[in-house]
Amino acid sequence: MIRLPASLERKLAEQFPLIRERERFAAEAVEHAFETTSPDQKEQPVAIGGTLHLFTDGGSRGNPGQAAIGCIIEDPLRGTVLKEYAEVIGVATNNVAEYRALIKGLDLASLYHPNRLICYLDSELIVKQLNGEYRVRMPSLQVFVEEIRAITETLPDVVFTFVPREDNYRADALVNKALDAHPSPSYKKPQRRAR
Repeated sequence: MIRLPASLERKLAEQFPLIRERERFAAEAVEHAFETTSPDQKEQPVAIGGTLHLFTDGGSRGNPGQAAIGCIIEDPLRGTVLKEYAEVIGVATNNVAEYRALIKGLDLASLYHPNRLICYLDSELIVKQLNGEYRVRMPSLQVFVEEIRAITETLPDVVFTFVPREDNYRADALVNKALDAHPSPSYKKPQRRAR
């Protein structure tokens, strides 16, 4: 059976309390996806193996504010970039954007079937949370940690490493490029009424 991220499992359980109903829904969704996707539309995973590097960054303009994520997957032996990805994710905090960038990066990196994946993040807090040095105190962030753990269980070896922002400039540039391309609408602070 296919293993789904924890957040999807919870949503399915809410919609379909019986396991049999969830399995039927999932099977129908997969069948429908195969029927509606032509062979030339499918992104074929490339079996790479070996060690890959994943650089991720997330940021928001305002905290919370308009947010975006950026991911870069590279083959360190060849010195080549295999995949770049950026996306605006709506209004979020910096920490949520950082977690969502890592989740997207892990999903993309898993297509390459690495034997070892070294993830570079410029958020020391998130690296320490994922490495068990800090507790995740906010329940809203715990959901992301569970999803990351579910993804990493499908990969042989995943390492989370902190890098200074200047060493993560390419992922940071993707975030800023995405935010520049989709600026948030101007926000006016509500005026207080006189009492």
